[in-house]
Formats: sequence, C-alpha cells, structure tokens
Amino acid sequence: MKRPRVLLADDHRLLREAFAQLLAPGCDVVGAVADGRALLAEAPALRPDIVILDISMPLLDGLDAGRQLKAMMPEVRLIFLTVSEDLELAAEALRLGASGYLLKNSAASELIKAIQDVFEGRPYVTPLATPALVASLIRQPAATQAAGQLTSRQREVLQLLAEGRSMKQIARTLAITPRTVAFHKYSVMQNLEIRTNAELVQFAIRHHIVNL
Repeated sequence: MKRPRVLLADDHRLLREAFAQLLAPGCDVVGAVADGRALLAEAPALRPDIVILDISMPLLDGLDAGRQLKAMMPEVRLIFLTVSEDLELAAEALRLGASGYLLKNSAASELIKAIQDVFEGRPYVTPLATPALVASLIRQPAATQAAGQLTSRQREVLQLLAEGRSMKQIARTLAITPRTVAFHKYSVMQNLEIRTNAELVQFAIRHHIVNL
C-alpha cells in the first residue's frame, strides 16, 4: 500500500521534529520548513501528497501560503494544525480548499487518523471544532470580509509590516522595490481607512494575518 508523502510546515523546530517522529512509521516525511515562503519554494520539488501546516507562520502565514500552494499544485491536500480555536479561521481554511483542520491540543492519534482520511479522499475536521463550524461556513464572517478587501500582495506586505520589518527588508523578501512596498502600504491604509501604523498592526492581529 502506498505511503503518503508528507511535508511539514511549522515555525517551531521542536514540533516539526516531534511530528516527523510521530508520522515516520506510517508516512514518508519528505521535508520540513519553518515559514510559508519556504513552503512555496520547496513543495514543487518535494512533491508531497499532504502538507501539514500551521496557520501562524512568519514571512507568509499558513492561509495565504496554502491558497498559493493550491493554485500551484491543485492536487496537494492541506491539513491545517493550529493553536487557534477561532472557528472563522477553520471556515476560511476549508473555503480555500483545505482537506483537514486540527487543533494542536488534539491527540496524536487524531493527526494520524486525519492523514489517513485525507489521503483516502475524505475531509477531516477535528470534533473539537465541528459543532459551530457549519454556521461559520454558511455566513461570511465580518473578519473575512474585511481581510477579503485586500489583494494577496497587500496581505503579504501587511503581514511583513506587522512583523516589524522595514520597507527595504520587505522589498528584498518580495523581490519588489521599496517604492512598491510603500504604494501597497498606502493602498491598504486607504482601503481599510486606517491612519496609523499602530492601527495597521492591530488590524493584522485582529484578522489573523499575523500572530504576535
């Protein structure tokens, strides 16, 4: 029987190593990365069947990384594993095409079951989140509507700004000019009617674009 090829994406090294050990008996763990940009860079060559990723990662958060990865590799299956119990996040993950969603306080056996189900084509959502998830999926939550006003590039710039990176650092990370970074920042503030950097950071935290 074919073993699933699994790629891990989490910014905590201890967790990556623990998950790799946990999954080794039943999966081929083909790699482990620490941020969303590394995930996008390495996934095409590693050819995973399943990516297990955290929502809160530096440089590019898990939701945006997952969205871009699904566009690059539509066949890949995503399982989000996060500390957040915010059901709106779970709903957003499923809307972008995730096959699974677990909380980090789930049992180890649940992660193994989720991988088995997803590998066999069945979606998996942790029972810890399921009761209210349907209601969250039916309605479009206010947080998602607000964040949905932003383009992918604007979200990337906003996350990096909220992480405290300078215009030059953001420009190098995104391979654009500092002038373009400034333009995106101005556009975000105009669209969201935000006037200060502090409000910009508050918005990013409130809408789970960055986790501080």
